[in-house]
Amino acid sequence: MTGFKQAYSRNVLTRTLTGVVAGSALTLTAAADIGWPEKEDLTFGFIKLTDMAPLAIAYERGYFEDEGLFVQLEAQANWKVLIDRVIDGQLDGAHMLAGQPLGETIGFGTEAHIITAFTMDLNGNACTVSPDVWEGMKASLPMDNGKPVHPIGAEHLLPVIESYNDRGESFNFGMVFPVSTHNFELRYWLAAAGIHPGYYAPQRGDTSGQRDADVLISVTPPPQMPATLEAGTINGYCVGEPWNQQAVFRDIGVPVVTDYDIRNNVAEKVFGVSNDWAEQYPNTHIRIVKALIRAGHWLDADNNANREEAARIISNSYYVGADYDVIANSMTGIFEFEKGDVRPAPDFNVFFRYHATYPYYSDAIWYLTQMRRWGQIPEYKPDDWYMETAQKVFRPDIYQQAAEALIAEGLMQPEDFPNFTQESGIRPNDHTTFIDGHVFDATAPNEYLEQFSIGLKGSETP
Repeated sequence: MTGFKQAYSRNVLTRTLTGVVAGSALTLTAAADIGWPEKEDLTFGFIKLTDMAPLAIAYERGYFEDEGLFVQLEAQANWKVLIDRVIDGQLDGAHMLAGQPLGETIGFGTEAHIITAFTMDLNGNACTVSPDVWEGMKASLPMDNGKPVHPIGAEHLLPVIESYNDRGESFNFGMVFPVSTHNFELRYWLAAAGIHPGYYAPQRGDTSGQRDADVLISVTPPPQMPATLEAGTINGYCVGEPWNQQAVFRDIGVPVVTDYDIRNNVAEKVFGVSNDWAEQYPNTHIRIVKALIRAGHWLDADNNANREEAARIISNSYYVGADYDVIANSMTGIFEFEKGDVRPAPDFNVFFRYHATYPYYSDAIWYLTQMRRWGQIPEYKPDDWYMETAQKVFRPDIYQQAAEALIAEGLMQPEDFPNFTQESGIRPNDHTTFIDGHVFDATAPNEYLEQFSIGLKGSETP
């Protein structure tokens, strides 16, 4: 592919439907079963983060073109602008935080029914602190051969927070959006060490998330994180790549824990569209998901053999716009903590393994429990509400149609996907662990919330 907004020739869909792509009558049948795309010219939004990669790969490798879709990709200023443009129709769909379709649908923020039929990735985030904060944390860290023992719990941050409080200063963290994975991961890490991250109280008009807080957590757009940290406006942040590794390269921050160690293998980003849009353009939607599945598969194929190429693609200014070396640090299976402390991290970014692209109801339910835990859902909800909401927003039925078409076309194999005849929508727990050792049961969300000493549960309100 050459130009970022290159207009593809309109004979592509005809080639696909006549079987040229896969070279078989089966391709014609599968494509015809889905039907022609109702809308061919599409604009998708994204934020400049490594995990937008499936969109870039589907574009650059022609997977959208194979589906007769003529796509433009547009970077957005922040997550609020992105979701607003999906809601008002300026964008056909977008790279979204996994919590965004849920938050919008339940009315935390702008109320709008947003759905997702595709999970873009698992993991991919980290918490970074300033060099001064890191020096304070190191005093209590256990060491092995001169290097800190990982994972690092937030209890090592507690003396630093107390020193700030003793000086009459607040300790400030940045995260990217109130219903972001980063917000919930940061809060989980802090609370596991007894540090209260604060409550939201929307029923009282308080959406700061700082009620009863030991630290102050506020929103900073991802690309601005390193500069905001360097300026001293925040003392640390939780964000996706490449903005943690960039802090290391610039000597302005130290990543101390990855989300893989806080809470691993739960949906990180998703591809979201409005429900009205999905109902108006069902064939187009399925074809988008087909292209994205192929992109995710390519990104993880052959034990990440394509990651260097992917890192070079997304390093371009119109995608992520960070140096290749910075992006490659995490994309190619390593992660650098304190400068020079490079460690293997083969699952730091997961785009297809562990059925990463499948939109599990249980992932949605985990995010809803965190919204309840921190007050974004201010009142008690029964267990069945969590599943009903997950089923309204996460749409594995659409994913299944896309996957079965790819199998029929010979582009993917049945073993690449969950067993659809047996799938319950609950992710197996053997792939997910938490830093505090708690076990998540998506079928009993209220019982799960009862495990935590910090956080709302039962009938409590913030």
